[in-house]
Amino acid sequence: MTPILETIHLTKIYGKGDLAVTALKGINLTVSEGEFTAIVGPSGSGKTTFMNMITGLDSPSGGDVRIDGKNIATFSGRELSEFRKNHLGFIFQSYNLIPVLTVEENVEYVMLLQGKSKAYRRERVAAMLEKVGLVGFEKRLPTQLSGGQQQRVAVARAMVSSPRIIIADEPTANLDSATGVALVDMMHQLNSEEGVTFLFSTHDEHIMQRARRVVTLTDGLVSRDSCC
Repeated sequence: MTPILETIHLTKIYGKGDLAVTALKGINLTVSEGEFTAIVGPSGSGKTTFMNMITGLDSPSGGDVRIDGKNIATFSGRELSEFRKNHLGFIFQSYNLIPVLTVEENVEYVMLLQGKSKAYRRERVAAMLEKVGLVGFEKRLPTQLSGGQQQRVAVARAMVSSPRIIIADEPTANLDSATGVALVDMMHQLNSEEGVTFLFSTHDEHIMQRARRVVTLTDGLVSRDSCC
């Protein structure tokens, strides 16, 4: 399988001297295209720091972060912004929908930034809303939706531009158990149908059970990898 994400000797140190804290201690991890993988670990394990490194929200102290063969650790702020827009999709636990935009406008937004044609945007939005079961909700605002429906919009928005990898940060944390299970099952189906790589940061047992691979971080290192 083709690697979509590689971290090579990835290290992150906060502070200096006696106050230095090593959050990541040289993580080597390869995620292949099409994986449905969960990154797990207790508080203080380095999970949040690791996710910040691979999304470019923070810079490593050492090592590389390669996504689709490009070392984003060397990118400028502008280059990172462009790369995220065209290669990454994001799903957040707080949904992060734009409150003044309708469902279809929220889903369309990234493609608008990418300069896609109106006809293409309309076709992709309609297709994705059908896949996530929100046909008929196109004109509603986020405040007119349940939490589960809002997260479905977030999933559609993340997938609509066909990113190389989707980063999902605790996507079920604000949902009840039944809604969370339904959402995970839907993402699992979309992963199979669309072939998009999903990488979760999660404490949710439902996601861990459905993930094809579970990577556990402990004290800044990979302590367990279900595939290896």
